[in-house]
Amino acid sequence: MARSDTGPGQAYASAAPLLYTPQVNINFLQPLLEAAGPSGFEARAAKVWSEEAATFAHRVYSDHYGNVYAELNPDAGRPIILMGHLDEIGLMVSHVDDKGFISVLNLGGWDAQVLVGQRVRLLAEEGDLLAVIGKKPIHLMEASDREKGSKLEDLWLDTGLEAEDVRRRVPVGTVGVIEQPVFTVGERVVSKALDNRIGAYVVLEALRQLHGAGVPRRVIAVASAQEEIGAFGARVASYQLDPEAALVVDVTFETAQPGVDVKKVGRAEFGSGANLSVSALTSPKIVKGLIDTARRHEIPYTLSANPRRTGTDADEVALTRAGVPCGVVSVPQRYMHSPSEMVDMRDVQACIDLMAAWVGELPETSDHSR
Repeated sequence: MARSDTGPGQAYASAAPLLYTPQVNINFLQPLLEAAGPSGFEARAAKVWSEEAATFAHRVYSDHYGNVYAELNPDAGRPIILMGHLDEIGLMVSHVDDKGFISVLNLGGWDAQVLVGQRVRLLAEEGDLLAVIGKKPIHLMEASDREKGSKLEDLWLDTGLEAEDVRRRVPVGTVGVIEQPVFTVGERVVSKALDNRIGAYVVLEALRQLHGAGVPRRVIAVASAQEEIGAFGARVASYQLDPEAALVVDVTFETAQPGVDVKKVGRAEFGSGANLSVSALTSPKIVKGLIDTARRHEIPYTLSANPRRTGTDADEVALTRAGVPCGVVSVPQRYMHSPSEMVDMRDVQACIDLMAAWVGELPETSDHSR
């Protein structure tokens, strides 16, 4: 998650939305978003991603850690990698009481306020179970309690089953995700898991463009695991691949939503395009190359200032082995870490086009040193 600000010379004006038309592969994106894939348990989402990758990539495979890979030109030397994390935040069962009510812990960074009244899909024994998140009704609260925020330890999951059935089917360690449908409003998509399933979508669609252009380089799209609990999958994947350079995709804060102080987080409104992170951990050459590419191709973009860490998989990739030159490309998003995250597909398309153009125009021998 990167802070953002407007980049110099870009084709962006807040008074007039950009006429940048996305090409949405909804037959891939919707099932990818709907798949349950909390951190460490990404297999269902990985299956959707892998099956789509297999329609065009030269090689598709996974590792023991849950990362999934799609390659072009596997024998063409050290790769350029495009990485977006596949996991979503979720919940893990910690206790079932004598009445069958389920206590849970965060699997990733939840604000308990957005969980109240939601439905959860538990990846349970004998098949998935739906549960509701319960809280004491306002009628039964003391006046002082009504002003307090909810805490996760005061909430519970209720499947409607008897305690014996719950304990059999939902042992401690069972994971779950929010159950919410995908819907669209014009160019905007609303769903759970957009952070960062949309990044996994972006890297595979960029790889598809490179395949269509016949790019001779070895390029690997990586749908990484466990970013939401520490970017552990990125560490494993980048060590294994030993890339020449990497572009990492994540989401950043959309700044037209109420309550955002642009003096602190910068500016990246819907329709402003791809957000590029400027950080101590990103490569100045790659950032400049992305900006130059965006200008040549009239792809809208903004810049973000992240003096130290970027808060993305790039923080791990950049420190792998002897260091990997990285760039971070982000999609502006509203309502991050909620059941109803929102992105604009124009910005998603800008990220896809920019990444594909940058990789496609790299010289045969590239120097990414600072």
